[in-house]
Amino acid sequence: MKTKITELLGIEYPILQGPMGGGFSTASLLAAVSNAGGLGSYGAYTLTPEEIRQAGKEIKLATSKPYNINLWVNDVDESLINYPKEKLEKLKHNFKPYFDELGISLPDLSFDIPSKFEKQVEVLFELKPAVFSFIFGIPSKEILQESRKLGIKTVGAATTLEEALALEDAEVDAIVAAGFEAGGHRPSFLKPAQDSFTGLFSLIQQLKAKTKTPIIAAGGIIDAKGIAAAMTLGADAIQLGTAFMVTDESAAVPLHKETLFANPNIPTTISKSLTGRMGRMVCNKISDTVPFESEVLPFPLQTRLMASLKTAALAQGRTDLVNFWSGQNTSNLKYHKASELMQALIAEMSA
Repeated sequence: MKTKITELLGIEYPILQGPMGGGFSTASLLAAVSNAGGLGSYGAYTLTPEEIRQAGKEIKLATSKPYNINLWVNDVDESLINYPKEKLEKLKHNFKPYFDELGISLPDLSFDIPSKFEKQVEVLFELKPAVFSFIFGIPSKEILQESRKLGIKTVGAATTLEEALALEDAEVDAIVAAGFEAGGHRPSFLKPAQDSFTGLFSLIQQLKAKTKTPIIAAGGIIDAKGIAAAMTLGADAIQLGTAFMVTDESAAVPLHKETLFANPNIPTTISKSLTGRMGRMVCNKISDTVPFESEVLPFPLQTRLMASLKTAALAQGRTDLVNFWSGQNTSNLKYHKASELMQALIAEMSA
């Protein structure tokens, strides 16, 4: 159970909870994992600085163990700058048939979406979590230096060997090997996501051969067998997302959890129809009819377009029009409590 990662992060077991931004994270989920000896995480990329500060207060009441806060380095697409209004209206109306099905109007959208990242980092430095993880890029040298000064360990995510080498050059403390199987957004930052589709087991071996930084494996792992396989190939720890997302402590809506529990091996796909960035989700009517190569609005403008559609679809029970994030492997989901999942993983790993 003792690895470079457990020593580095001050945890008992090499088990990390995926950060799950976008409203899925809770202090209770984080605490359940950290209190059991793993590393709980809080995905905060959508939160305002004050909301992160409030989340920090809730976390401190729930656990005294090490925990992680995750942010997005690049949280607004560059293409949003001076985006043509005519193009916005055209791409927006491509989704009108889905809104019509639910009897709702297309929303008015504003281009004024400033980046929150640097202000979020300022609050993170106030909270001083044990770990600061990030995706979609690498923070500035100044931010990484300040993290080291404050004793905060830094963890970046790589979808390719080239990204891992860039993170190692920046002297991060650990690297998440984000396999193609993982649910949620593909955090590629050197090449487009569609050019960075490396499977987890290949990625682990590539990173192990060419880097010295400790590796955290993420993508398609939901049980102890997956953990053992990833660590046999060279990972120093593993990160589970979908398995924790379906637990009671997660803020995912009940219908999302029920859909994954009720459908083992449910088909998933990579789509940018929900947010404007590539992510793995359960196949639905929208992902099936909006081709992979289709142009959609930039991130996070596409997110704002789809927000009211998701709300209406959930209210009407239209799961075919709701995008549910999920990794490729849902074959052995069975734990509804995060603490029970942790206990099972630890017991099975020991055995």
